[in-house]
Amino acid sequence: MQADAADTSHIERPLEGTATNALFGSDVVADTLRALDVPWIALTPGASYRGLHDSLVNYLGNERPQMLVCLHEENAVALAHGWAKVTGRPMAAAVHSNVGLFHATMAIFNAWCDRAPVLVIGATGPVDAVRRRPWIDWIHTAQDQGAIVRPYVKWDAQPASPGAAREALIRAAWLASTAPCGPVYVNLDAGMQEAAVTDPLPPIEPARFMPPAILGAPPQAVADAASLLRGARHPVILMGRVSRSDAAWQQRRALAESLGARVATDGKIGAAFPTDHHLHIGAPATFPSDALKEALRSADVILSLDWVDLGGTLGAACGAAPAGKVIQVSLDHHLHNGWSMDHQALPPVDLLLAADPDSVVAALLRELGIAATPAPAEAAPPSAMEATSGTISVSRLARTLRAVTADHAVSLLHVPLGWNAADWPLRHPLDYIGTEGGAGIGGGPGIAVGAALALRGTGRLPVAVLGDGDFLMGVTALWTAVHYQIPLLVVVANNRSFFNDEMHQERVARMRGRAIENRWIGQRLADPEIDLAQLGRAQGTAGFGPVSDAAALQAALREAVTVVAGGGVAVVDVRVEPGYSPPARG
Repeated sequence: MQADAADTSHIERPLEGTATNALFGSDVVADTLRALDVPWIALTPGASYRGLHDSLVNYLGNERPQMLVCLHEENAVALAHGWAKVTGRPMAAAVHSNVGLFHATMAIFNAWCDRAPVLVIGATGPVDAVRRRPWIDWIHTAQDQGAIVRPYVKWDAQPASPGAAREALIRAAWLASTAPCGPVYVNLDAGMQEAAVTDPLPPIEPARFMPPAILGAPPQAVADAASLLRGARHPVILMGRVSRSDAAWQQRRALAESLGARVATDGKIGAAFPTDHHLHIGAPATFPSDALKEALRSADVILSLDWVDLGGTLGAACGAAPAGKVIQVSLDHHLHNGWSMDHQALPPVDLLLAADPDSVVAALLRELGIAATPAPAEAAPPSAMEATSGTISVSRLARTLRAVTADHAVSLLHVPLGWNAADWPLRHPLDYIGTEGGAGIGGGPGIAVGAALALRGTGRLPVAVLGDGDFLMGVTALWTAVHYQIPLLVVVANNRSFFNDEMHQERVARMRGRAIENRWIGQRLADPEIDLAQLGRAQGTAGFGPVSDAAALQAALREAVTVVAGGGVAVVDVRVEPGYSPPARG
């Protein structure tokens, strides 16, 4: 998937200045980003990287990479995360000093858990203490700034010279893009950025320092896996973290169909297999369904394609271990560490293929003599229009939205917790890109903007269905979408509550024999009601709603889709049930 990086109509063009032959450390950094083919750098401006900012504008002309101004560092990193979820490639995000990095930590953790390649560039006040300004340069300088994020990045560095910065950026981009992918952090000394380069660096070709890693499994391991699958009577394939490649999608489909294997996909990650296919088990979900548990218990061979939480899923279905043989295809063990527990439970595995799932599926097809022919395109039957009055559930919202967008190829960039995947069949790898990875509320808007940027010019309609809490925490990301003309439809499933926590409070109250009627206290977002459409309009979007009657929903969504199809950004505030019925005040 390629975005329209060559489109220069959205660039804030710098004025021509006085030509100079002087070269500075930050110019080397900017040159390296261009050589790495980084198309965009999302940033919240900060003085610690003012040298790099100048280089991007006055040395490179704000092209390749182009700056994308964001209103919060978490949004900047989330944009890069969303871009990576669609393209599989890293873009850059710049954060200001230790304070900006602290703001960005949740978004970096999301990208880490989602195994998304993101190049985070930071900066620090001059490391040389005698060059620091009073007060501000001291509180914006850390002895070991990378320690803030080291447990949840693949690699970090603080280079001390322009040459070291060039090498660090090349290494960072290489490691971020090599499976298992993840975010990286390069911290640039402000003094190094602003110092003149007296001895120009010799030119290099970055590609020669970024050799493609061989990700295929050993032939004997592939043969062993093929033998197990060939002899299986009840195989199950767990399709987990795989690419957005259409060719790989067709190969996964061919493998399942040739084996007659039941297939499960995961609601936490992007589309991996047609969810209305006759081999698909139920609908994708966050946790294993009863149907999936039963299929796993009766399976004689289970093939996991980098399934998220294989151990937890098998444990929930089978207890200690399944009766069937387990084949695990994953490189994820390379990222497990002692700080973050995102590696999940330790799974029972009979055969490990430490390789990229796409390459293993291709190898299995060759070993089994299966040809992956493109499946005929089928249009999913549209959802029926529901124009009757009444309250709006999340399911009703989904069905109405699907009906309204039936003439578009929709990419779902986010869905809320209450989403029922059965309401929206997935038939293409870009139909759904998955959640934020680390379950960090507030990342949805920024990720959606970055993904919409990657989809701009592809003909797909980007749609993010966000919860009201997620929207409120990250709404300023939409300013960036409007400013850089990134089409996006945001539908807010607004239950006026931190409703997931309401349900937790109800569970605790039940366990303790206390009043479940009080679950809403400390959770509801009312008195006053928050005008979410107006918050969208404040960022420059078109705003619709609040829509609380199902009879008005279709018209509001149609109007919003028209805005987005015309290149705009729209927000629709939909009041969904369950909502609140607090006791009357008296």
